[in-house]
Amino acid sequence: MNTSVIRTAIANRNLVEFTYHGYQRIAEPHVYGIKGGKRKILVYQIGGLTSTGSVPDWRLIGLEEVSGLRVIKGETFAGPRDYKSLNYDDWDTIIAVVK
Repeated sequence: MNTSVIRTAIANRNLVEFTYHGYQRIAEPHVYGIKGGKRKILVYQIGGLTSTGSVPDWRLIGLEEVSGLRVIKGETFAGPRDYKSLNYDDWDTIIAVVK
């Protein structure tokens, strides 16, 4: 996977679209890094579908299971959201984060 798409989306606060576990999703990418030895992104999913049906909500996404990742041109989000209380802050390495 071309991870520059994720880094660019985070830097520019662009919404992304991708397929994960068979569901098309639209999300705000907030953190890209390594957690538990695997590349992951923490997103705030605002559209699309999920197995639980709950949107909007936070999702920790394993990049090896993502397909069709693309930036939605011209669609941005305001900035960082608070996720610290959700136990998503124990990254091995953070590569990019929304500021």
